[in-house]
Amino acid sequence: MSFGGPTALSGQVGRWHHKLDDGRVQCDLCPRHCRLREGQRAFCFVRERVGDDIVLSAYGRATGFCIDPIEKKPLNHFFPGTSVLSFGTAGCNLGCKFCQNWDISKARAVEALSEGATPEQIAEAAQQAGCHSVAFTYNDPVIFAEYAIDTARACRERRIKTVAVTAGYVTREARGDFFGAMDAANVDLKGFTDGFYEKLCFASLGPVLETLKYLRHETDVWFEVTTLLIPGQNDSPEEVDRLCEWFARELGPAVPLHFTAFHPDYRMTDLPSTPPGTLLRARDQAKAHGLQYVYTGNVHDTRGQSTYCAACSNLLIERDWYRLGAYHVRAGSCGHCGAAVPGRFASEGPGSWGARRRRLTIAAS
Repeated sequence: MSFGGPTALSGQVGRWHHKLDDGRVQCDLCPRHCRLREGQRAFCFVRERVGDDIVLSAYGRATGFCIDPIEKKPLNHFFPGTSVLSFGTAGCNLGCKFCQNWDISKARAVEALSEGATPEQIAEAAQQAGCHSVAFTYNDPVIFAEYAIDTARACRERRIKTVAVTAGYVTREARGDFFGAMDAANVDLKGFTDGFYEKLCFASLGPVLETLKYLRHETDVWFEVTTLLIPGQNDSPEEVDRLCEWFARELGPAVPLHFTAFHPDYRMTDLPSTPPGTLLRARDQAKAHGLQYVYTGNVHDTRGQSTYCAACSNLLIERDWYRLGAYHVRAGSCGHCGAAVPGRFASEGPGSWGARRRRLTIAAS
């Protein structure tokens, strides 16, 4: 599929920065607060100082477009069965050694990797392809916030929803504007110790927890949380217990939590894949802490991927990987007992996209 339109622009002047007394310009978008001299790039690589501004070199440049099932984000309570147009850019503001999309997030050649597309082109392509939503994903959309926000606005004009798949590593100054443009988010909670974040992500845990609390208590954004369990790194019963205890206390029992399996990649190819039993144990732990919607991912586990009513325990949405089976949600309520089901559900029922993944080309002309 291909859509034409005006050539996308790059080099957009960014927001969220200020000049320091020593002449450097500080980026205020993420907690790294990179301080740049003329011509220097931030840690994320796509934000560069030009004069007294920080310019987003990735504006209008994506690393590719695909139509996915919404469950792949993963979002299990956000218009199940619908299709989502997914894209990202080069770069990232975290340095995860276990990155599963490292070829994109660690890219340093924006021009070579990128396809040009304006926000309006993306929204139009999503509409013509029949997509229910657009997802900013593959790398972290926080680093291309201006591009994501402009695209979200163009989507809303066409009644298309928008989704941020993010690590939540964003400042207080920027998160209101960023999440204010989004309808939904999946936040990667990488682990639950500062040591894990510092050693394996070159970041810190605190700002991510603040983002999660902000989403829960100060926004109407529908969000779900994903933790990739890595053998010997963040998968101990003690760490999972601490995570679940905090989650239940600060976010509440109704926010969905996904435990997903690690596979060896990037700079952590010496570790084994996560055993399915680790995910099942983590799911049981979360349930014991009162969490109502806990899922397993990256393994074949129909029970762990399906949704059950928190009130009557009956099956609500059956999932086999990204394919839906039995569906018993009726206008946001359990079809068995009538209890409310947290999330966003279409009154006409689920979508029918299935497990398909389709490459999309948005051609500039």
